[in-house]
Amino acid sequence: MTRILVADDHEVVRRGVTRFLQGRPGLNVCGEASSGDEAVAAAEVHHPDVVVLDAVMPGLTGIAAARTIRARLPQTEVLVFTMYEADELLADALASGAKGYVLKSDPSRHLLAAIDALARHAPFVTPSLSDALVRALRHAGEGRERPPLLTPREREVVRLLAVGQPNRQVAGALGISVKTVESHRANVMRKLELRSIVDLVRYAVRNRLVEA
Repeated sequence: MTRILVADDHEVVRRGVTRFLQGRPGLNVCGEASSGDEAVAAAEVHHPDVVVLDAVMPGLTGIAAARTIRARLPQTEVLVFTMYEADELLADALASGAKGYVLKSDPSRHLLAAIDALARHAPFVTPSLSDALVRALRHAGEGRERPPLLTPREREVVRLLAVGQPNRQVAGALGISVKTVESHRANVMRKLELRSIVDLVRYAVRNRLVEA
């Protein structure tokens, strides 16, 4: 029996995924969470085999929660279940220790296949995004110009700033100091040659780090 924790801040999505999975043989949803902080706490209580985790949630982000869960529970695999197709978000997820990445727009069989793979400690990335990454790697190999790359933590800071969270809230969500947030923000602005928070929001929307 594969034990699953479902974490999503949208109740309809969370309950829908839970009902869908509970009806499948060999699967047992042992808990739910509506934020990144709740996901970490619930994982430590239930010790699930797989955590199905939304990438963007209030408080501790899904990516940050994935990193914490993997650090504290190395036998628990994390599947990022998101609406975002951005290559950078996939890179963040994999860097956090997540072994799976499925889109909410994917057929339900992909979610089941991903859970099956992660239960066996095998990776699973939604096929449509795998194709996009292959194309991106091919383009890079042909010498085409690539955009400046941000670190996973810098992208987390960008996502939170872009949805209007002030530095103090960003610091609290990520478990870092306000001074560190300010440093990340300055580094991002320098790397991307941005001049204002408006430019940063446009970058986040253009790269699908947040919704328009």
